[in-house]
Amino acid sequence: MTNMKDLRDNRTPRAILLNALLAAVSLFANGFGVYLTIQANIGAGPWDVLNLGLSKTFGILYGTASISVSVTILIIDILLGEPIGVAMFIDALVVGKAVDFFNAIHAVPAGNNLVTGILMMLGGLVVVAYTQYTYMIASLGCGPRDTLMVGLAKRAGKIPIGLVSIALLGTATLVGWLLGGPVGVGTLICSFCAGPIMQFAFTTVHFNATGIRHQRLRESLKVLLPAKSKS
Repeated sequence: MTNMKDLRDNRTPRAILLNALLAAVSLFANGFGVYLTIQANIGAGPWDVLNLGLSKTFGILYGTASISVSVTILIIDILLGEPIGVAMFIDALVVGKAVDFFNAIHAVPAGNNLVTGILMMLGGLVVVAYTQYTYMIASLGCGPRDTLMVGLAKRAGKIPIGLVSIALLGTATLVGWLLGGPVGVGTLICSFCAGPIMQFAFTTVHFNATGIRHQRLRESLKVLLPAKSKS
C-alpha cells in the first residue's frame, strides 16, 4: 500500500507511476487550455506563435511542431546540465497532441469577435494555470521551457530572470511571426496575464511552487529499476 509520503516523494514504483499518470492527465487538460487560447483567434501566446508558424511553414500538425520545439529545448536543457524529470518527457509529448485532438473533434468554435476572443483567451489561461498546479504536484519535473528559462537565468549573471523570460518569449514570438504565426492582442494578453493568473490559481489552492522538490530522472530510474542485491 502506497502511503501519502511515499506518493508525494515518489519513493516507490507505484508512486511514480501514479504521479506520472497524474502528470499525463493534467497535461492533456493543459492542452485544452492551450487550445482555447489558440481558438480565441486574437493572436496566440509566444510559444504557440512559434508552433503555429512552424506548422504553417512546413505543413505539419500543431502537435508535431510542438513536440519538435519541446524536444529541441529538452536537448538544450540536458546540454546545460539542468535537472531532467520524467514529467518533462510527458510534457513534450502530450500537450501538443492534446491540442491536435481537440482540433480534430472541433471541440470549441473559433472566436469571431474581440470580446469573445478575450474571454476565451482568459479562460484558456485559467485552465492552463490550474493544470500546471496538478502537473507540478506530481514532483516529477517542470516543463522543458521553464527549465530552459531557469538554466539561462543561472548563466545570465546579474540579469533578472524576468528579463531572461522576456528575451526568450520575444525570440519565440519573433521567429514564429516570421514563419507566419498569428501575433495579436492575444499575444500581449498571454505575455502579461499568464503569470498573474497562474499566481492567483496557486494562491487559491495554497500551493507554493518553490516548495516542490522535483525528482530527477536518474532518481526515478533507481526506484523503478532497483539494482539487484548481491548474493
